[in-house]
Amino acid sequence: MNKNERMKTLVKLLNRASESYYNEDVEIMSNYEYDAAYDELLTLEKETGIVLDNSPTQSAGPKVVSQLVKVEHKYPALSLNKTKNREELKEWLKNEKGIISWKMDGLTIVATYNKGKLVQAVTRGNGYVGEDITHNAKFFEGLPQKISYEGNLIVRGEAVMTYNEFERINSLISNTSAKYKNPRNLASATVRLLDANESKTRKISFYAFDLVEIEDKTVIDNYDSKFEQFAYLASLGFNIVTHKMVNSDNIINAISEFEKALKTNEFPSDGLVVIYDSESYGKSLGSTGKFPRNGIAFKWQDETVQTTLRSIEWSVSRTGLLNPVAVFDPVEIEGTTVSRASVHNVSVAQSLHLGIGSTVEVYKANLIIPQIAKTINSTGETIIPDICPVCGGKTQIKENDGIKTLYCSNKECNAKHIGRFNHFVSRDCMNIAGLSGATLEKFIDNGFIKEFADIYKISQYKDQIVNMDGFGQKSYDKLIESIEKSRTVKFSAFLNAIGITGIGKDMAKEISKYLGKNSFQTFVNKLRYGEDFSNIDGVGKIINDNIYSWKAKHKNSDEFANLVDELVIEDDISDASEINETIQGKTFVITGSLTKFKNRDELKEYIESMGGKTANSVSSKTSYLINNDVESTSGKNKKAKELGIQIINEEQFMNLIK
Repeated sequence: MNKNERMKTLVKLLNRASESYYNEDVEIMSNYEYDAAYDELLTLEKETGIVLDNSPTQSAGPKVVSQLVKVEHKYPALSLNKTKNREELKEWLKNEKGIISWKMDGLTIVATYNKGKLVQAVTRGNGYVGEDITHNAKFFEGLPQKISYEGNLIVRGEAVMTYNEFERINSLISNTSAKYKNPRNLASATVRLLDANESKTRKISFYAFDLVEIEDKTVIDNYDSKFEQFAYLASLGFNIVTHKMVNSDNIINAISEFEKALKTNEFPSDGLVVIYDSESYGKSLGSTGKFPRNGIAFKWQDETVQTTLRSIEWSVSRTGLLNPVAVFDPVEIEGTTVSRASVHNVSVAQSLHLGIGSTVEVYKANLIIPQIAKTINSTGETIIPDICPVCGGKTQIKENDGIKTLYCSNKECNAKHIGRFNHFVSRDCMNIAGLSGATLEKFIDNGFIKEFADIYKISQYKDQIVNMDGFGQKSYDKLIESIEKSRTVKFSAFLNAIGITGIGKDMAKEISKYLGKNSFQTFVNKLRYGEDFSNIDGVGKIINDNIYSWKAKHKNSDEFANLVDELVIEDDISDASEINETIQGKTFVITGSLTKFKNRDELKEYIESMGGKTANSVSSKTSYLINNDVESTSGKNKKAKELGIQIINEEQFMNLIK
């Protein structure tokens, strides 16, 4: 293939990938593959002097295709040029001061305010035309609906979703092949939903990264400084992207600091952004047809290592999905040794031609998640098992929108049962210590346990259990003690335990709090009369449907009634006198190590038992951040200080509730 033909192939491939990524929320190639193809095309264009009319190196993005109303941007939202060379950033800054911040992996939003109110929110789209998503933006955390400034104001920011929220939403989707691949895709789909009632049940956070326009520049002491602009936006109530002032002397160290923080980030990031602090200097540089010259993106240099593929393991989930996992000779990447990487599904495994003994190139996506970049030398095609490795039942391939996934067709597969029971006995559910996955598997295989209530009748098999390998009288006694202790359970833990899709610990607590006194009986009565649960904060239509799907599944079964007969189900707050008026309705975020409480979960339960709320991340809704290291420079402490949220230690918290 000559260079011209190769360029045509690359243009077609990259445009299709971009169209799929931005408009369909589906990734058909990894960031690693896209960057490699893009760089190859750029090199060929320089070598030949030819740029094809539809080359992605010349356009700001794909054409917007959606049912949402199209809006032309007053100021083009162009993408940034990028580099993976740290030294190049020093040269780019020269003698200017700059601001370095996260390049957050979500969907860019342009928000417009007038007379102190949010009047419009538009997606970036292709940089020139976006989609009006104002109806959904009203529910974004960190994007205020009203601000104190009365003039016209335009701000750009990123709408992102946390890893925890991504996992929660994906758990609601019963069709495994329809699950979202990453938080960015899910955030994009949520932002662009037509029904705001659906989008408000998903937690989207907005982080401002650019003050595009303000009618009265004098409200900012030093408007020319982007750093001061950030501070002003924070004072108006916006979430602000984490940032730091840099120059050519300290930018390399700053990148290293961000790199260390990446591994504990709550939000996905695919690099960093550096902009000139001086607004006037940045604007004086102008822009190309695609890139503004006042900023540059830094993408992590993926460290790739070649190794040999030794096997493909197929792990079975409690839904029966078989997930391929590549096992290879251990290699060190980004400071840690890795020997396994998820391959996602059958389609990805087949596209990589993962034959045993193949030489593969491995990297860490965003420096965190081990992935197979490509196969260097394939020994053959991936062998798809026709037998389930757990139960020996037949497997079947299902295809949805061109994506192939593998399932165990045996409804009685032990993996499906073990998954249910593992969840039931876990700490946030019935909290039965001593019933590990291996022990449950033995009990199920021996017929001791067929449904949840059987756990509470396990003593009838005392002789067999005591004589099992790895057991004995002492282990048996401890297990029985733990089972008996679990008979008295809070309603939220019980609700989490019974396995309704989408209801985890936090959602169960919200439902329990809403139902109030006699929460279990109220829940049963609502089910009996078909009442709607979707008006509970955070529940929505999907979870309401899941509750009634669960009810329908157990309609002709005694399993639920048998379990209830074995338990004493208590309200989460057993007496109104337990409510502490000082913290009732207040939201606490906990970080760092604790001394007065065993762990964060214990402190969370303590706060919630007295009517308080807890959250995982600091936001404008946070009342207090609890951290024994009040002067810590952690991300949560910085965010709390930015928002003027009080940081207290455990002793101060105890004084507060007294």
